[in-house]
Amino acid sequence: MENIKENELNLPTPVEEVEEETYKEMSPIRLILRRFFRSKLSIVGLILIILLFIFSFFGPLIYSRWGETEVDRSEVTSIIEIPYTYTDQDGNQIEIIQQIEIITTINDKAKPSKDHILGTDEKGMDIFTRLMYGGRISLTIGFIVVILETIIGITLGGISGYFGGWVDQLIMRIVDIFNCIPTLPILLIASAVLDSFPNLEANMRIYYLMVIITIFGWSGTARMVRGQILSLREQEYITATEVMGLPTWRKIFKHLIPNVMPQLIVSMTLGLGSVILYESTLSYLGLGVQVPYAAWGTMIASSNDPVVLSNYLNMWLPAGIMIVLAVLGFNFVGDGLRDAMDPKAKK
Repeated sequence: MENIKENELNLPTPVEEVEEETYKEMSPIRLILRRFFRSKLSIVGLILIILLFIFSFFGPLIYSRWGETEVDRSEVTSIIEIPYTYTDQDGNQIEIIQQIEIITTINDKAKPSKDHILGTDEKGMDIFTRLMYGGRISLTIGFIVVILETIIGITLGGISGYFGGWVDQLIMRIVDIFNCIPTLPILLIASAVLDSFPNLEANMRIYYLMVIITIFGWSGTARMVRGQILSLREQEYITATEVMGLPTWRKIFKHLIPNVMPQLIVSMTLGLGSVILYESTLSYLGLGVQVPYAAWGTMIASSNDPVVLSNYLNMWLPAGIMIVLAVLGFNFVGDGLRDAMDPKAKK
């Protein structure tokens, strides 16, 4: 019996070998990515965001015929016909058409052509080029504001949730005050105050605008971080850090905040759409990015003229489409991340 081979005895395969063949370990990040890319809307949103970034940041490098503030000063001749009707001595009505030739040195409100893909605006600047530069402004403001809001929210929310007591009460009352403030009217007032500074340059106004939006937008992140840390600080691993004698800053930023990051990433992604809408609204009302610099909201503001609104769709409709695509893209990605990071979701 000792010489009989093991496979001739028809012995069953050990359980460990079966499990080793059928079970495959998957990391949390890979599991999240698998759930994320399973959603079609998430993929659509990601594609939209990538295309918008390519269009805004790499587009001017490819389509460099016109600059952001460059005016088309080619000579344009247009003829206006004015009809007149009068009655002669015999009672016959005679119609006379007077032709007036107008020569302008600025090619404004031009229709789409090979020279201008989307035409020109009322100042003679290329709309397609300004659409790309406007995307840079809107997307940059959105990302910087969301990052600043998250940093402030993590700091104050982490301190409030960990220490509790009077520190928590003080910070939460400040958060309540900011939550009670109507954001859009305050942004309008703050932007109007900037107009009172006569020497304020147009490019510097962009940075002030980012600071103003950040000041009135961090409270939601702080409240969310505080609520998460209140539940996490009772976990056993936090008790272990206290036994080990780790400093407070290390407990908060090394062990508590990383466990809040999934919710923060979702909040940041969804918040990007809101910030872009705020910036576009202020620019539309003339309180955001100022001419000659381009922003999607500023380009839509040209529709305030009834003639432009009815007859020159190329001057404001493309910017409106870009805003819709950007907000939808970030919302789709945010919803996909929220579902992918939900521990109760089906695997």
